[in-house]
Amino acid sequence: MNRSAKLIFTALALGSAAFVAQANAASRLCEDVLKEYRAAKETAKVSADVMKKADELEAKAVERCNADDDKRADQFLTDAMKLLGK
Repeated sequence: MNRSAKLIFTALALGSAAFVAQANAASRLCEDVLKEYRAAKETAKVSADVMKKADELEAKAVERCNADDDKRADQFLTDAMKLLGK
């Protein structure tokens, strides 16, 4: 492999690693966010209708979390937290 090819390969490898690191940093582990949500839910004082909507979002989040889709799971939990006023 000549020098130019090595440089191109190295640049591609570093770029790929940076992309993966950025993608992983953009979302947190859904299990951690779920713990935070459930703790907030314990102290929330909202109507039954609002709690039902939050529970529906939690169910969707758990489904996405089980599918290793942390980013979408986190979004569902963030929306549920907003409903709870947190």
